[in-house]
Amino acid sequence: MRNKFELEYTLNCSPKVLFSRLSTPDGLGEWFADKVDADGDLFTFSWNNSVSKARLSAIKENRLVRFEWTGMENEESNYFEFRINIEELTSDLALMIIDFADENEKEDSISLWDSQITDLKRLLGT
Repeated sequence: MRNKFELEYTLNCSPKVLFSRLSTPDGLGEWFADKVDADGDLFTFSWNNSVSKARLSAIKENRLVRFEWTGMENEESNYFEFRINIEELTSDLALMIIDFADENEKEDSISLWDSQITDLKRLLGT
């Protein structure tokens, strides 16, 4: 059974700049996957010899992006989500990631996200 987990990363950039990296094929192709193509709201993510498809199911400008994996429509754990939060007092920007993994794969998933966010931070110059 896949369990939900949430990660939070502090980034030093504007929500608009970050949002373009989370919601467009070109932006996602810079850090999330080796190659990203889109046909309407259907995104194709390529890594090495692996290809996965996900539908852009929710989007709120500069706030939220959710992708639902195709072929898993009847499962509650079929999506991953990016949320951009701005701390009211400090104006710090936090990227929240919601994802799912089997219990025995959770640490590997977190490690992969950490690596990808390191690439994103380098891309953003933070």
